[in-house]
Amino acid sequence: MRRGRLRVFLGAAPGVGKTYTMLEEGRRLREEGGDVVVAVVETHGRCGTAAMAEGVEAVPRTTVSHRGVGLAEMDLDAVLARRPGTALVDEYAHTNAPGARHEKRWEDVSALLAAGIDVITTVNIQHIESLNDVVQRITGVPQRETVPDQVLRAADQIELVDLAPQALRDRLAAGNVYPAERIDAALSNYFRLGNLTALRELALLWLADEVDSALKDYRAEHRIDSTWEARERVVVALTGGPEGETLLRRGARIAARSSGGELLAVHVSSQEGLREGRPGALAAQRALTEKLGGTFHQVVGDGIPESLVGFARAVNATQLVIGISRRGRLATALTGPGIGATVIRESGGIDVHIVNHAAAGGRFALPRPGGALTARRRLLGFALSVLGGPVLTWLLVGQRSAESIVVEVLAYQLLVIVVALVGGIWPALYTAVLSAVTLDYFFIEPVRTITVDEPVHLLALVLYVVNASLVSYIVDQAARRSRSALRAGAESELLATVAGSVLRGQDALQALVDRTREAFGLDAVRLRSGEDVLCASGQPRGGEEPAVVRVGDRASLELHGAEPGASERRLLGVIAAQIDAALEHQDLSDTASEVGPLAENDQVRSALLSAVSHDLRRPLTAATTAVSSLRSSEVSWSPADRDELLATAEESLTTLTGLVTDLLDVSRIQAGALVVSLAATDVDEVILPSLDELDLGPADVDLDLDPDLPCVRADAGLLQRAIVNILANAVRFSPGDRSARVATSVFGDTVQIRVIDHGGGVPPDRREQLFVPFQRLGDTDNTTGLGLGLSLSKGFVEGMGGGLSAEDTPGGGLTMVISLPVADGQASGRTDR
Repeated sequence: MRRGRLRVFLGAAPGVGKTYTMLEEGRRLREEGGDVVVAVVETHGRCGTAAMAEGVEAVPRTTVSHRGVGLAEMDLDAVLARRPGTALVDEYAHTNAPGARHEKRWEDVSALLAAGIDVITTVNIQHIESLNDVVQRITGVPQRETVPDQVLRAADQIELVDLAPQALRDRLAAGNVYPAERIDAALSNYFRLGNLTALRELALLWLADEVDSALKDYRAEHRIDSTWEARERVVVALTGGPEGETLLRRGARIAARSSGGELLAVHVSSQEGLREGRPGALAAQRALTEKLGGTFHQVVGDGIPESLVGFARAVNATQLVIGISRRGRLATALTGPGIGATVIRESGGIDVHIVNHAAAGGRFALPRPGGALTARRRLLGFALSVLGGPVLTWLLVGQRSAESIVVEVLAYQLLVIVVALVGGIWPALYTAVLSAVTLDYFFIEPVRTITVDEPVHLLALVLYVVNASLVSYIVDQAARRSRSALRAGAESELLATVAGSVLRGQDALQALVDRTREAFGLDAVRLRSGEDVLCASGQPRGGEEPAVVRVGDRASLELHGAEPGASERRLLGVIAAQIDAALEHQDLSDTASEVGPLAENDQVRSALLSAVSHDLRRPLTAATTAVSSLRSSEVSWSPADRDELLATAEESLTTLTGLVTDLLDVSRIQAGALVVSLAATDVDEVILPSLDELDLGPADVDLDLDPDLPCVRADAGLLQRAIVNILANAVRFSPGDRSARVATSVFGDTVQIRVIDHGGGVPPDRREQLFVPFQRLGDTDNTTGLGLGLSLSKGFVEGMGGGLSAEDTPGGGLTMVISLPVADGQASGRTDR
């Protein structure tokens, strides 16, 4: 069966026109002969949206009963039975009522897609899971309904419904989004110009990343290696040398010239030893890269130019920044063109910037013995022998004398050592034998012949060849050991880069997989546990079998691309061990998260014992003393004294009853056993009895209640207890010349009850302590109970699906905000759609 296609209309904020656009598209498809139905659409009382929905067949909703309240939801079974060609499903991130088949509406959509039904849906940027906390920091409004990023990214088509921030505010002010009584509050809160601008940028950037990801997949599937300049990507090549900071800042300026440009710094760890990188310098350059807004990458490769260009092509780079060679002209003449020339030749359509710097054009130095003995270096050694031998002979013959034989032998010995340094043992042996013959022919009597008259001279020539061979052998072995050391250093740098990615907050498994793919130039890397893919990086090419590296007993790495060599296998073994450790750490973290609530419960019990030792003893002692005094036969009490003792006992027992009730409520909240009966509740009918319970009048509390406030979905009894606790604190801390204030307002699908005082307030860094059980500000006031009021209030409100938070009161003081969801069928609009 063909799977249905998912099309998503993404918006930056409520009111941009996502639902209207979805309905408009549905009508267009219907006019073209398509079978289109409205599975669920929320018009929010907007006339234009309701008019657009007319004429399109709608599947009736189903009613889900939850604790006596009927909640209207999409009838998934009815839509599946109707089996349309296209279903219009509004509010993709919506949370279904308890008792529905699926918890989330996006799960309902997945069922429709699996049945072969195309779906068009809508979602706002604040409901994307990875951006949820960012949006809350921008707007100050928490969003409880989210959709996972991977679910949204799996859509076949995502379209942005865009509207300029000021145009959206104008639409809101004209009454096209919310009713008139809600416009001022919305404009001054969620729909501030700065908020809308930030949300719009988030939406554009998220969609740009999604488009970029789709482009990468397309290029990988079609094996396109050429650069597509869809976005400016600047790759800066770092060697660990002193020029790194100059190159990074130049690359950052190039990337900044185009909006959305990316800066990527890459360090190639090579076996050739052609760099002079220092770990400390690389660490500083990595930090500078992140400070400039770029990303740091590590690549292991035999050839620096090839690895560098390969990385640039893999990330679809448009610019490549490298430093001018630090070698001098003589070194360049002897060793051939440097990395820069090779990079330019191999770069193809990538622009290469060669940047001058203070370390450029250093003095001539022989190639370092630590480099790998490649074929090119051996050929260079032979060339030096073939050219250097005749030149040295010409110089020495012109200065020859009877006493100069020692100088001549040492000169040829020096040539052998130089050749060994450059090309290793075989060019050095060739030079040693050739120089021995040359010495005998030109400098040992009889000259111009290969004949040796004195046996001691023959022994000297043999010792000369042996010495030259030993020197070249030692130099060759030192080069090979240095090559191994360089390889180990490259591996250490790679592992340090991976560890740095984890320490900087990246997911450990994903960072290991990403860096493995980059380091070895693979097409894709997948971490599997059985049939499940734990994480992946890159897109595998079709028709190839991946190499598999075991990761302990629990997982395996699939490597798509070039077959890793023996040395790469060793490094992969180290990475596999780190992945195994990361998996074990993940398991331990899961176990710790399960143990966490137990530790919190133990903390609560300890606090309870500490609090009970003082706060419960006081009313118990007073009640016991009063009753004991009344029972005493040794004292004759007057009627007034007896009444006072009885009043003391009654007051103490009442206080004790309240304390015990609070403790039982805290225990039920901690155990998750709080009984909540949700129903449509009139907030005014809860606030007024709360004032009566506290015996408060107009002189104590100012009321600012919205007369058109919709009902909330709440437990009236628990809500009253929460308001009583919060209001008692507000009155207690309000100064004598200013009354506490209670205000109500509606914001989208949320009703807010604000309890405001103008007291001393609470420092921001101590706000969270307000809601900790058995805590009082300063822990010095032992006459006002156990410090459970706000903790209980928070538990009650959250148990009803709402939230309790603390804010600063303008002019000084503290404002406690109770947020509760509007009862179904009561809201006139919602901010989250």
